Amino acid sequence: MAVRIRSIFRYPVKGLGAQRLSRTDLHRDQPILGDRRFAIENGPSGFDPGAPKYLPKNRFLMLMRNERLAQLIADFDDEGNVISLRDERSEVARGDLSTEAGRSAIEAFFQNFMPHDLRGMPRVLSAPHFSFSDVSAKVISIVNLATIAEIENAVQAPVNPLRFRANLYIEGWPAWHEFTLVKSEVAIGPTARVNIVKRIERCAATNVDPETGRRDLRIPDTLMRRFGHTDCGVYARVTAAGAIATGDRIEAIPMERTRQLPI
Repeated sequence: MAVRIRSIFRYPVKGLGAQRLSRTDLHRDQPILGDRRFAIENGPSGFDPGAPKYLPKNRFLMLMRNERLAQLIADFDDEGNVISLRDERSEVARGDLSTEAGRSAIEAFFQNFMPHDLRGMPRVLSAPHFSFSDVSAKVISIVNLATIAEIENAVQAPVNPLRFRANLYIEGWPAWHEFTLVKSEVAIGPTARVNIVKRIERCAATNVDPETGRRDLRIPDTLMRRFGHTDCGVYARVTAAGAIATGDRIEAIPMERTRQLPI
């Protein structure tokens, strides 16, 4: 089976639901465009939009502790700066995040939606060219669907791949093959290339069903018990820019060719 991109996602607001993309552009040393572009501050975080830097995820609303977030899907329009929040039935909030009124509308929604989770007034945070990733490096995340199937066997239940909040879901690799590619170069689509930099250690956020918001599985515990680690997926640094789309081929680059790539 050819190795291909099965699906592409970004997460416009840290902790909220996925936005499916049919295609996107990868840029060198950058995350997926618009991924984790916003975060909802949960009490004073110390984040400075004028000098943005990585902060631990516990400064923000996050799925690991605030599972009700899983009930929301966030769609972001890059051109209009408008974010729409919806549940399984309808839109529940909308705001132009380039305006104070738009940000206030989203903040007021969260104040009413989950008051018992808040440590202070919720505040929409963002900064130019900044991503509120769980890691300080500017990376994309990749999950192997065959590995998800192995995890399903381990927990003896269906596992929605979106529990792992990856940017790219890949089909065609054997289970756990992605771990063998750490420190390897991988071609994605016609021109893009990435370097697989590390495995992703998973937290209790993966226990939350991304559709219902219920904590119904014990994925990190099961991974440790069955496989001796809590990892699923890998982080990758973009080393050569390019457009990618669902269905594009993925190819590991042999080591002798990798040495010739520009750094």
